[in-house]
Amino acid sequence: LHLVALNFPLSGDMRADFQCFRQAQLAGLTSTFRAFLSSHLQDLATVVRKTDRQHLPVVNLQGQTLFSNWESIFDGNGGQFNIHVPIYSFDGRNVMTDSSWPQKIIWHGSTANGIRLVSNYCEAWHTADMGAMGQASPLNTGKLLDQKVYSCNNQFIVLCIENSFVS
Repeated sequence: LHLVALNFPLSGDMRADFQCFRQAQLAGLTSTFRAFLSSHLQDLATVVRKTDRQHLPVVNLQGQTLFSNWESIFDGNGGQFNIHVPIYSFDGRNVMTDSSWPQKIIWHGSTANGIRLVSNYCEAWHTADMGAMGQASPLNTGKLLDQKVYSCNNQFIVLCIENSFVS
């Protein structure tokens, strides 16, 4: 399962699933991608198809392993990953080194176990209001699900996950 960043940072008012779908198509990827976010309809932990959660590794755009499988992200350790394995955008840039993402922080809106945090997900990702809050994770912590709260007017990295494997 590929974990890929959108080609530009977004504030809390986003149509992230659509952006993931569109940018994956433009990059020539044929499988379906969804935003790596909890939403008003779904917890982050359940975005990937149940049959694909245990036996498929989560890899970057170059095929390098980030996680042994989807479920290992939600073991309560905050989605600990090796920060020396790059996370790439759909257009092939490393989000950790490219200046297009000045803040190396990802939105997620979830607990460390991937459950939605209704008080901290920018009103279901529909507002960039300075007074609204969103849960996010600074990537330099080596965690995808670190528990930090930021104003929804910030423009952060948004990740997309291939939510079903197509061979």
